[in-house]
Amino acid sequence: MSIEETVRNTDTTAPPDPEAVAEPAPPVHRPRRRGLRTLGLIAVAAVVGLVGGTAVGYRVQADREPTALPPLNQPGLAYPAKPLPKGQEPAPLPAKEDRQAKAQGDLRKLLVAKPAGAKKDKFADNVDGWMSVPAYASDFKKPGSALDYQLDLGIRRVAATSWASGEHRRTEVRLVQYRSGDTLGAQEHTEDQQAYMPREEYARSEGTALKGSSNGRYYVFPLQREAGYLDIYEARAYFHRGDIAVEIFMFDTKKISEKEIRSLAERQLGHL
Repeated sequence: MSIEETVRNTDTTAPPDPEAVAEPAPPVHRPRRRGLRTLGLIAVAAVVGLVGGTAVGYRVQADREPTALPPLNQPGLAYPAKPLPKGQEPAPLPAKEDRQAKAQGDLRKLLVAKPAGAKKDKFADNVDGWMSVPAYASDFKKPGSALDYQLDLGIRRVAATSWASGEHRRTEVRLVQYRSGDTLGAQEHTEDQQAYMPREEYARSEGTALKGSSNGRYYVFPLQREAGYLDIYEARAYFHRGDIAVEIFMFDTKKISEKEIRSLAERQLGHL
């Protein structure tokens, strides 16, 4: 399993042809000198008149009383307009309903629970529910570039869980949290991952919108078949909420239905 980086190609513009010869400019016909002095006098008179008029305007304005500005259309923007009586203030939001408070605690507690009957994943690349940032970047095709990019996005920490089920199915869920700042790391990372899903070597489609999420999508990949190996089926989901980007991966030698990846993504979304 690996996560691919999005590669952007930049077109270059061809240099100008050194053999090209510029055409000679057409001849310039100079105007006759007659009448230039008259035009000059008119221009001077216009400038003097402008300066004189401006000076008079400043003098008139200086002699007037200042004009008061109109009142604001919405003078009272504070809410509530008056402080509420003591004892009637709204209660603080409970921690379980405060998404920001939840995200600042133990990120592993926001991971979806393993299904009943799930087995330990012997290929798990997390330790006690955490993935180090270098370990996370190592799943990309170019780990060094991926690490630099993630650091630029402000990656903070990664919580992960994985399990095995059935004969060959493996499932992994990752919560990638980013620091607050000028860059919306979770959103940008999610959009980058979604951007390459339609490619031939991935899902070959735009995926399906995840219900309850304004940005989430899930994907069921075409069958991957290679001589000498078992058939591989894959499904993924990508979405973000606040400063947390969510990645879900499912692999199996048997077909994975849209319902299975969608149900897991919806369950994880409900934990955030």
